Amino acid sequence: MRTDFIKMHGLGNDFVVLDARETALPAAMTPIIAAKLADRREGIGCDQLILLEPSDQADFTMRIFNHDGGEVGACGNAARAVGLLAGGDATIATAGGTIQTRANDAGIAVDMGEPRFDWEAIPLAYAMDTLSLPLAWHGLANPVAVNVGNPHVVFFVDEKDAVGLYSIGPDIENDPVFPERINVNVAKVLDRQTIKLQVWERGAGLTRACGTGACATAVAAMRRGLTDRDVTVHLPGGPLSIAWSDDNRITMTGPATEAFRGSFLWDDYA
Repeated sequence: MRTDFIKMHGLGNDFVVLDARETALPAAMTPIIAAKLADRREGIGCDQLILLEPSDQADFTMRIFNHDGGEVGACGNAARAVGLLAGGDATIATAGGTIQTRANDAGIAVDMGEPRFDWEAIPLAYAMDTLSLPLAWHGLANPVAVNVGNPHVVFFVDEKDAVGLYSIGPDIENDPVFPERINVNVAKVLDRQTIKLQVWERGAGLTRACGTGACATAVAAMRRGLTDRDVTVHLPGGPLSIAWSDDNRITMTGPATEAFRGSFLWDDYA
């Protein structure tokens, strides 16, 4: 049985989207199948596999599987891509909470909800100050921790390009202090409206763009008083606009692109 897919990306962070809103998949999605489809040599290839399903509480449900097959609660770039697929305006249920998308002149804007800062919400293995964790790895120290639908730590440095995130990212991601692993962000604040960012994404590795990472980093900078409440975050794949409003909700705005469509034989990956 052939199954259709849509290949999309947000600033180079790419996705295989399976649309099961009207026609169910031949069988339940599993981490093994997701990882096989995400494989860039023997599968279709992507950073995340996105599964759209019906929802009683929203327009539809978005499930997110990282490159390694692990299911996660949020993906900002995928939310923009799926919002584009839905025609711009949509209410989407995710494991990290319900989000909303809308189309505007700058692309797709996503209401990412409210950030969480309590140590149990990150989660961390034990209580500590999430505004400045008393921890260090390979010269990176005292990050901010925040959950924006998935968990992040944010390090502010003088020169982000000098940080070997490819080699030290796995150590931080898999440290036992983070029971559900962690996304790792290394940022340089250029001025009160501009941040440069590099992200090691949990279960996916070094990525060209990470929407939730941009949100987490912007909020972390705002909490520390380093920036204003509306900033542009520059990632290797391009810029995202992040605003943290007085009602505590984060809005992320940026482009999304459909690359191509195709199909595959389900039994080849099951």
